[in-house]
Amino acid sequence: MATTTFSVRMDSEVKRQLDTFCSNTGLNASTAINMFARAVIRERRLPFEVTDSDPFYGEKNMAHLRRVKTDAEAGLNMSVHELIEAEDA
Repeated sequence: MATTTFSVRMDSEVKRQLDTFCSNTGLNASTAINMFARAVIRERRLPFEVTDSDPFYGEKNMAHLRRVKTDAEAGLNMSVHELIEAEDA
């Protein structure tokens, strides 16, 4: 089986806590993330519940995302922006 590199940006404190948890359970973060990916593929869903108590998935943000999607499909409120290189922090 061929492997590939998958880079993820996350809060440094979240990564520290993930590394600690994984270490305590005899895993490493790469193995844990692979387990997560396989569970998503196997179950064809996120292996945990996502609720509207999470601000990203709250109704206000979801309504905004639906408006943006509708506008994009209709070609409305679209802007062209030049791509720029982001510097690593």
